[in-house]
Amino acid sequence: MRSITRYIFNQLWLATFFVTLGLTFAVWLTQSLRFFGYIVNRGLPATTFFAFVGLLLPSFLGIVLPIATFCAVLFVYNKLMMDSEMVVLRAAGLSHAQLARPAIVLALATTLVVYAILLYFQPVSYRAFKDLQFHIRNDYSAVLLQEGVFNDLGDGITVYVRERTGDGELRGILVHDSRKAGRPVTMMAERGALVRAETGPRVVMANGNRQEVDRDRGQLSLLYFDRYTVDVSTFTDTPQTRWREPKERFLAELMSPGTTGVDLRNRGELIAEGHQRLVAPLYALTFVLVGLAALLSGEFNRRGQIYRILTAVLCTAVLEGVGLAMHDLAGRSPQTIPLMYLAAVLPACGSVFVLLRRPRRRLATRRTLVAARR
Repeated sequence: MRSITRYIFNQLWLATFFVTLGLTFAVWLTQSLRFFGYIVNRGLPATTFFAFVGLLLPSFLGIVLPIATFCAVLFVYNKLMMDSEMVVLRAAGLSHAQLARPAIVLALATTLVVYAILLYFQPVSYRAFKDLQFHIRNDYSAVLLQEGVFNDLGDGITVYVRERTGDGELRGILVHDSRKAGRPVTMMAERGALVRAETGPRVVMANGNRQEVDRDRGQLSLLYFDRYTVDVSTFTDTPQTRWREPKERFLAELMSPGTTGVDLRNRGELIAEGHQRLVAPLYALTFVLVGLAALLSGEFNRRGQIYRILTAVLCTAVLEGVGLAMHDLAGRSPQTIPLMYLAAVLPACGSVFVLLRRPRRRLATRRTLVAARR
């Protein structure tokens, strides 16, 4: 018995691994394309970009693992049936529960892994992702001052940098300020740097000149300088702090939101996300039980189990949709939170009942066996 369980389990976890790998790569690739503009438009290094989008992987795994386990169970058990191995195992006296044992063990292991991801790894990685995204969007040295590009820092402020060195030095700087109507100012410098002060970022320029045109009088004022500082913190409204999204918070923070105005307005959403962290891993076991009930409860058919597989896939898709709907409903109406648990537990209980009930033999089958014996 142990060797049979080990044999089926080895096939299941290998199939789960490869399906998870394929689905995760596909989802990760499609989501990463949204942030490809950070490389093209903002000059983000490729290493930083891959580290940036790599922080999204735990969020994908929490969704992909239950689906991958379900797909692996359908594939392996259908393959066992098509190769007549399942017929031999049933003829040896193995019950539905014994045949389903390897898949249930794998589903329980997947459930524990998803719990670890959702309760710890996802909030840690997604918080780091949002912090890095916030830093990239608001870091002038990595976003706003790109070499060979006219960078608009605000209404009437344009900065051009010919070259940026590896140590952060700027060369060939041009700053054009046209905020004052009729009196545009242009500053040029051989080199400079962007530094951060207590009041915000500043561009420090060296060896340059400042040109101001008074169009009413038709005069040009030219000032040469050795060192000149331009404050760019006043050109944008960059927030210094940000609100932590539900996916960034740990379970305790979700179940007990803060007393700030934003937390109070989103209290229902935060609590619903906390319960979703507890419910979502259960779907890994529910999906597997639904697949097992669909494949093992029926009689063997040499022409395939396509209709049973389609039924299992349809049921799983419906359960996934119901789970998302219950999550959204719980965010608006906290009284419906118990429905989130029922949507995950009831299908699992129904599948267990189907697996444990004794199969009914058709009368025609009995007559055929009697005739064969005669």
